Amino acid sequence: MSETATNPLNKLTFSGHETFHCRQLWLKKGYDFVKKGSRFSDSEAVVLLGVGKNMVSAIHFWMKAFALIDKEGNTTELADYIFSANGRDPYLEDEATLWLLHYHLVAQGSASIYDLVFNQLRKEKIEFTKENFLVFAERKANEIGFTQYNRKTVSADFEVLTKMYIRTTDQAKDKEDTFSGLLTDLNLIQEEKKHNSLYSIPNESRNSLPEEIILYTILDKDDFQKSVSLNVLAQDRNKAGSVFAITKNALMEKLDSATNSLKYKKYGITLSDHAGIKELQFTVKPNKFEILDHYYGN
Repeated sequence: MSETATNPLNKLTFSGHETFHCRQLWLKKGYDFVKKGSRFSDSEAVVLLGVGKNMVSAIHFWMKAFALIDKEGNTTELADYIFSANGRDPYLEDEATLWLLHYHLVAQGSASIYDLVFNQLRKEKIEFTKENFLVFAERKANEIGFTQYNRKTVSADFEVLTKMYIRTTDQAKDKEDTFSGLLTDLNLIQEEKKHNSLYSIPNESRNSLPEEIILYTILDKDDFQKSVSLNVLAQDRNKAGSVFAITKNALMEKLDSATNSLKYKKYGITLSDHAGIKELQFTVKPNKFEILDHYYGN
């Protein structure tokens, strides 16, 4: 069961995953299930998905959390782009797709813990314990008047988050492990081996993060016209610097690479510098999926 504040502008949503982190094939399985006209509330969902009742609820939760189904339960353009018969990466074999899904998990806001950790907690603490997070989350809940904060529920969310991003020692030995978290390959969250309770999300160069994914996240915003400052991209909520924990220099290098790439020439992408304020500008604003096509191939 989800717990959501009444204020739509400042809502927090916890639980819903039945304590299951998202598994490798669940999103493809959920996508095919919805495309066949089935609903997660259907009595035969357990049989059709081949999992237990709680796992049906979990798959439904993750489909929403990754922005793969809308409020009506229909697949989104993103879901079709990745998982359809002509989908670019239906079995999630390309790390770029994991970066794309991670972005939507944070920015979608269906599961508040990912926004709280990547957009907010990191600004106060690069290193943190579970207790640090729980205190932080309760403070944020109080600030927006969210009265349904439940420490036990949020604690369970934190456990699921760590399983999603951190591969255990046993899982690291078994490369074919199907129970490891979907996003472990991104190496976003570090766990101090000497202090198992200490986690960190340091800014790094993120060499495996394609420039196309960064451009997609810029174009994904309805309020984006044709320019955005590098400072905004490096620091603001749901922007590349916050979501991907990428250093400002590495972000600059990836954007610089995009401006010099012939494949983007028709969009007129440039990096301007006025009085020390660097801006990324587009002469022609492209469709975000058109940008992804440059990575995955037409």
